[in-house]
Amino acid sequence: MADLSAGAEPRLGVQLSDLLIHVYCTQFRNVAFQYAFDVLQVLASKSVYPSLKTCNFLLSSLVKANELQKSYKAFEIMSRGVSPDVYLLSTAINAFCKGGMVKEGIGLFLNMEHLGISPNVVTYNNLIHGLCKCGNLDEAFRYKEKMIRNKVSPTLITYSVLINGLIKLEKINEANNVLKEMTANGFVPNEVIYNTLIDGYCNTGKVSDALIIRDEMVSKGISPNSITLNSLIKGFCKIRQTENAELFLQEMLLRGLPVNSGSFSSVISCLCMNSRFDSALRLVNEMLLRDLRPNDGLLTELVSGLGRDGKHSEAIRLWHELIEKGFAANTVTSNALIHTLCEAGKMQEAIIILNYMLDKGISLDRITYNTLISGCCKAGKVEEGFKLREEMIKQKIQPDIYTYNLLIFGLCSTGEINKALNLWSELRNSDLLPNIITYGILIDGYCKAEKVEEGENLLNELVTQKLEPNSIVYNTLISAYCKIGKVTKAFKLCDDMRIKGIPLTSNTYSSLIHGLCNMGRVEEAELLLVEMGSKDLLPDVVSYTALIGGYCKLGQMDRMGSILKEMSSYGIKPNKITYTIMIDGYCKSGNMKEASKLLDEMVEKGIIPDAVTYNVLTNGFCNDGKVEEGFKLCDLMSQRGVGIDEVTYTTLIDWWQKQSEFTHRD
Repeated sequence: MADLSAGAEPRLGVQLSDLLIHVYCTQFRNVAFQYAFDVLQVLASKSVYPSLKTCNFLLSSLVKANELQKSYKAFEIMSRGVSPDVYLLSTAINAFCKGGMVKEGIGLFLNMEHLGISPNVVTYNNLIHGLCKCGNLDEAFRYKEKMIRNKVSPTLITYSVLINGLIKLEKINEANNVLKEMTANGFVPNEVIYNTLIDGYCNTGKVSDALIIRDEMVSKGISPNSITLNSLIKGFCKIRQTENAELFLQEMLLRGLPVNSGSFSSVISCLCMNSRFDSALRLVNEMLLRDLRPNDGLLTELVSGLGRDGKHSEAIRLWHELIEKGFAANTVTSNALIHTLCEAGKMQEAIIILNYMLDKGISLDRITYNTLISGCCKAGKVEEGFKLREEMIKQKIQPDIYTYNLLIFGLCSTGEINKALNLWSELRNSDLLPNIITYGILIDGYCKAEKVEEGENLLNELVTQKLEPNSIVYNTLISAYCKIGKVTKAFKLCDDMRIKGIPLTSNTYSSLIHGLCNMGRVEEAELLLVEMGSKDLLPDVVSYTALIGGYCKLGQMDRMGSILKEMSSYGIKPNKITYTIMIDGYCKSGNMKEASKLLDEMVEKGIIPDAVTYNVLTNGFCNDGKVEEGFKLCDLMSQRGVGIDEVTYTTLIDWWQKQSEFTHRD
């Protein structure tokens, strides 16, 4: 290229450079601007410059192609050998403003005045646009006033740029004032200006004002386009008018207008918030048909929602469709799907998803495995949980404390306390530190295995490990001691809670009340109810049921009325267990009429008696010598769809045999 210019005369050099630059810019797509720039640079080094016309063409081409860095260098080279005109300088100002270098643009504008070149409307518009883009509206308006003083009339573009700048800063009133000025100067707003205003109103939640602009737009013969409708959809979603947003989106789909992913996402998100997951899924499928990928947060929200709604097959189908479209769900969304399957007890389907992820090389993380292990342990499939831990390690994902907590919980839940202790030892020998949850799970395991003292020893140990015990851990031990009749130890733990500043909860008191009532110390239990009230703790149905049980054991059925009345004053309704205990109490006191009455009351209040309730009443009738009434209850159970269990049969048959023997003796 240097050889081409070596012997060329100046005029021939200019013609050559013009020709080469035009050829490169118009004929070579991939390397056009680099070659054209090289021509400019090489010839300029020989003091040969293109014509002003070609300079304008090259600089304009570079700016349009967003080759801003090259445009700055090209302008600097051109300025050395070409006397610029207003067009070249306006293009350079546009380049600077487009690249966010507004100060340089202003400097060039001021230099134009020194050169005696009068800026034209394009020059002003470029600079005003740059100032609006960087949020300097005050300066933009000063240049607008300056152009008017210099007898340069603002154009529709000038007003459009200013309105857009004001809208971005949410200065709606000022934008309307510019619109009025524009209209007064004889300019008719076009769809760009109308859409800008509509978008501004929608962004600020003023959709009713946006609709007024839309109506004005229509009255001027301008049809709302996809930009208009996308803005309105966004606005309706912002003010939570999901149905209107959905209607506008449907209109766009029917008209075949392009819908942007933002509009789809906004409506889908609103539908998910309203638990309308079927409609949300339908719109996601519309997106996929248009090769639009829903964002990850939206997919996670939808998959989780479908799971909560029991639509697991739809969630799985969506997950597979995303993979088929090349839009594979990320790890978070996949974890959400696995979580919802595990929560529903669909472990087989969850494992299938895991294996598919492994086969397809989809990224898994610790959460994926922990979610599955949690599902297995909750379902009592602890061995499967341990297999998943092995697979986790194979994938070079190290188990964390949460993994150990889940497995220890699984073992304790299935009564395998010794295996849980082995895993506890393994944990202690690892680099991981047990947390309060680990201790809480193991203490609960000891209590379930009726090894409450060992559980309390573990409580003492966690304190030495600088961990702070909470009310959950204490309540576990207090409940366990109360169940085995060691109420004194339970109260000692309560004292320990008070010393450590750990507040006693409703569960604490419920356990103590239950323990005292089991021992016949009902009056002391009532005092605890009073104490609860003094601490702003409302007794719950469990506390009152325990108290009722205590009085029933003592045969003091006359206290039922006052207790039920007190419960009602707190808005606490008796549950199935409460009724069953009262029915049992009346049966044991021989008051079968009141016991039967309570059964009817249960049904009237929509509380479904179970086999235990019926068995209590059946046994009462039999003890009262009314075996036939017991058989009638058995028929009633069948009619109401309650399964007749072994206890029912045994009770009826035993009493029938006793009655037969008694009759035979007579």
